[in-house]
Amino acid sequence: MPDSRIAMASTRVNGTAGRKIGSPSIMPWRMTVRVALMAQVYRINGTAGFSVPGAPLSWVSRSKQRPGFHPASHLPAVLSMFRFTLALSLLFALPASAAIYPLPPVGDDLIGETVTVPARHEDTLLDIARLLDIGQEEILRANPDVDRWLPGEGTPVVIPSQFVLPVASYHGLVLNLPEMRLYYYPQAAEGEAPKVHTYPASIGRMDWATPLGKTRVVSKKKGPTWTPPESVRKEHAEAGDPLPRVVPPGPDNPLGDYAIYLALPSYLIHGTNKSFGVGMRVSHGCVRMLPEDIEELFPLVAANTPVHIVNQPAKAGWLDDVLYLEVHPPLEEDRDDPGLLTQAVSSAIEGARTGRWVRLDNRAIQAAIEAQTGIPVRISLD
Repeated sequence: MPDSRIAMASTRVNGTAGRKIGSPSIMPWRMTVRVALMAQVYRINGTAGFSVPGAPLSWVSRSKQRPGFHPASHLPAVLSMFRFTLALSLLFALPASAAIYPLPPVGDDLIGETVTVPARHEDTLLDIARLLDIGQEEILRANPDVDRWLPGEGTPVVIPSQFVLPVASYHGLVLNLPEMRLYYYPQAAEGEAPKVHTYPASIGRMDWATPLGKTRVVSKKKGPTWTPPESVRKEHAEAGDPLPRVVPPGPDNPLGDYAIYLALPSYLIHGTNKSFGVGMRVSHGCVRMLPEDIEELFPLVAANTPVHIVNQPAKAGWLDDVLYLEVHPPLEEDRDDPGLLTQAVSSAIEGARTGRWVRLDNRAIQAAIEAQTGIPVRISLD
């Protein structure tokens, strides 16, 4: 185990660079075990490595921290206790929840780190995505050559857990539709470093598009009822799946256990009773989250929390004076004109390089546009 701190080795994936952002934090015991188990990761070139996605302050646990407990001193013992297969079994037994990162310093725009983990023989890509709080489309785009249903024992699976922050105010909730990812910037308490939470999300299908623009939270409810609009009831009836006029709280309610209501009429941020669809474009316009993620977010947001919904298929940002580009497939309604993505990439790069000199790697930019993996790629030559 290198170093007694949780300053993990960097990873590089197809030109991406991972690094720890912020100081190592004292993590709850579940997170300690998970970090130890996640030591079984690989660099993409097959070299054994040790890394955690940006050492987030709280990646997969909502347990209370234990005062005076530093996980780094326990990692070697945990690793020595478990053989590799047992470690992975324990890893997959732990509950997932959001990644929480310190906001990067002024001049930097990236959080997290891209890593790879080995699949077990019984894993699917979707299992791994759920465990590590990654959306379905995110993990599929990052692993185009891996079978989603049978990755295979030991197959390296890329975890796209590094993100360029969207161009928006670092306040309240920001949803980037092409990315299908939600960012939450809580108000930092006095003396506390600002943080950002990030979650995968589902958005509206093309015929039920989630609207762009700024709005706010107006209310929230635990155990919501669902009154499906007539248009939705008609759609279900035509598909042979009639809906009641009101769906009470419970396991059959598609809103899940928590709902956050927006000033946009009929639009909500809510949980789900069908977790497999999170990270895809499957809703009727609302923002759908994993049950464990909405449970975590629900008590954090209050009425009048600002919400900004953006359409940024390309994001560019800096990390340690290196410029990165993150490209996602555009929304379906924007794909008829391929020039729109090129324009979005150019605008993102120009916005990021304002006031800073940089020599661009045009080959890397073109490769990112073609691949659209959603993984930040280095595009500066110096």
